[in-house]
Amino acid sequence: MADVLFPKLSEEDPTAEGVLATWFVSDGDQVASGQLLGEVMVEKVSGEVVAPAAGHVRLLVAEEQTARQGDVIARVD
Repeated sequence: MADVLFPKLSEEDPTAEGVLATWFVSDGDQVASGQLLGEVMVEKVSGEVVAPAAGHVRLLVAEEQTARQGDVIARVD
């Protein structure tokens, strides 16, 4: 199992909250390592979320939900 983390986009406040803008995959989808999974935003800066490993993705944070940078937002089993 591999954790998918909310990327750190703000160097000024590494624990700042952001929004999960969109998922490009659905819960349970098979994904490849390095595959683009979604997009997040922190203070008007967007970033990509990629799969750290291959497997089935389990989404833990819904679109438009807030999370802190570094939080686990999905898992790949």
